[in-house]
Parts: sequence; structure tokens; C-alpha cells
Amino acid sequence: MSSVNKLLYHWLAQSVSDTALAWLEQKQAQISSGAAERVFFTAFSAVPRYLGKDNLQVTFQDLEAAQDLIPGWFPGDWSVDQAGRTLLLLALPCDRPEEYVQTLDKVFSTADMGELIALYQSLPLIPHPELHRQRAAEGIRSNMSTVFQAIALRNPYPANYLDNIAWNQMVLKALFVGSPLHLIWGLDRRANPELARMLVNYAHERWAAKRPVSPELWRPVGRFADTAIIADLAKVLADGDMAEQQAAALACSQSPLPEAQALLSGYPHLQSSIQQGDLTWSNFDRDRLAICK
Repeated sequence: MSSVNKLLYHWLAQSVSDTALAWLEQKQAQISSGAAERVFFTAFSAVPRYLGKDNLQVTFQDLEAAQDLIPGWFPGDWSVDQAGRTLLLLALPCDRPEEYVQTLDKVFSTADMGELIALYQSLPLIPHPELHRQRAAEGIRSNMSTVFQAIALRNPYPANYLDNIAWNQMVLKALFVGSPLHLIWGLDRRANPELARMLVNYAHERWAAKRPVSPELWRPVGRFADTAIIADLAKVLADGDMAEQQAAALACSQSPLPEAQALLSGYPHLQSSIQQGDLTWSNFDRDRLAICK
């Protein structure tokens, strides 16, 4: 049993009945032994009926163990049926990648919303991750917010496997639907000039429509700020509320351009907070973030 399997099994053992766990073990054994495909499909659909839909009981230590095993994996908001379905996915024989992906394609094509959430949450855990990029991109395009969040938020798969086009679309859509950017794993690592340009254009559209702009928008922008973007940051520093000013100051601090540093120096209280480590993106006051819809 793999380390991921062991963790999921351990958590389920603390969260469901012995009878439910025995049913799941039986199905895992049948599937891993090469049972007919219908056995997997039937079991995958039936998981909530046998395990229920309660929240998975995990401790802080459990979450640390998950992070140590797969950086970015956060099962803290998983339910028992999602964990059970993941174990069934992991039981599928995967020695023939093409057949394995074909089976997953069939599951995705017939899945209901709850099954889709489990499938997208499982992407960083299941075999042959490089073959699931197209599926991840489809999840980003979903008009179901919970499905989009399953792939976009607290999921390491996008940062590790999506190309810049799909990644940038995901970040922009997260802003558009009001999802918090700080829950996108790898946001800072995957920041890029094209994404910065897209986000600034989006901010201009919001301003033109007299609508607010989430302060988090500036997080992936600062490193790539040019003269025009620095002018936008100056506008936010001059006219924004406290959270917006803090975000603009952090963006300026990340820019190598002298103009950005000169702008930041005009706000010595913010500059001092950043220099002393009191103001960082990690401790940015998220409670005051505007949820832009």
C-alpha cells in the first residue's frame, strides 16, 4: 500500500464505521485484481451510500503529513466519500497508461458534480499525472464553481503540470468568480509576465465599470511591473483603502525598478512594515480582502 493510500485509509478508519471500511476494502481488492470495469464504476458511484458524506476527520498533524508527502496537498476540507473515491481511483491497475486514461475518461464523462469534485481533487495523487493536463484544463472551464474550486484551490496539480496559458486562465477566472488567490498553490512560483499583463487589463476593466478590484490581484504582478503598471500601483496607493494600499506596496517591493522603489518610499509606514517583515503576502490581512464578483 502506497503512502497516500495509507494516509487516506488511516483517516477513513477514524471517520467511518467498520462495516463501511470493510465494503471499501472489498471493492479495492476487486478493482486492483483486475475486476470488470463495471465493478469500478458501480463502486465509485456507490461510495456515498456506504461511507456517507461527513467531513473527513483530520488533525493538524495529519495535514502536515499530507504536505510532507505531496507539497500542496490539503485534504482538510475533504469529505469521507471524496477520500473513498480517491482510494478506488488508486486501486485501478495503471501499468498500461493508455488504458488507465481511457478508464478515467469514461468516469469524467459520466460523473455528477460530487464525483467530478473527487476526481479533480485526486489529480495530484493518481498515477501518470502528466497525462491529465487536458482534464485539468476542462475543470478550469467548468461553469460549476465547486468543480472549478476543486482544481484551482488548494490543489498542487495546476502549478505542477499546467502550461502558462491554462494556468493564467485559471488565475484570472479565480478573480472573476471571487475565489481567493492565496488558496491557489504555487501562485508566486508560477507568476509570469503575460499573467501580470492580463491581471492589469482586468483591473482596468473593473475600474472603468466603477467596480472594486481585489487587492490580491497585485500579488503576481509586482515582479513584472513596468512604467505603466507602476502608474497603476501609484493610483492604488493614493486612492485605495488600507488593504489595497498594503497590496500595492507589497507589489512595489517586489519590483526591481527604481521607479517602484521610489514610489514605495513615499509611503514610509508601509515601506518600514515590509522591511521589518511585519507586512508580507503570507500575513496579508485576508479578512479585509474584497470579494469581487
